[in-house]
Amino acid sequence: MAGRFDLPEPDVFTRAYWDAAAEGRLLIRRCRACARAHHYPREFCPHCWSEDVAWEPASGRATLYTWSVVHRNDLPPFTERTPYVAAVVDLAEGPRMMTEVVGTGSAGELSAGAELEVVFRDGIPVFRVAPGAIGG
Repeated sequence: MAGRFDLPEPDVFTRAYWDAAAEGRLLIRRCRACARAHHYPREFCPHCWSEDVAWEPASGRATLYTWSVVHRNDLPPFTERTPYVAAVVDLAEGPRMMTEVVGTGSAGELSAGAELEVVFRDGIPVFRVAPGAIGG
């Protein structure tokens, strides 16, 4: 990782998630006991505590829940990226996910409920306003 604070440190459990992301695929976990999806990846369902959970592909569609424009971050490589939009999105499958919204000229182009789609930057899922969406 040597001086980079934006790269994941995959472990045995999260390797499948990060390997899929490196291939341009977003995965989530779904509980086989209660059928609810969740994110961040974990070995049990946060809703019913069942350990009967499995990976499944996510559609990559989301809506913007909330966001904040970050104007200062002294950790590499964020200094070169400021300002950037840190966000929380609602995935189409149900879970919320912390992420970044990319490709906007300004935060003024964003609104709660904006339709987003996943894109990948260096194997990291980030989101952009979906083409054809209002404001997109």
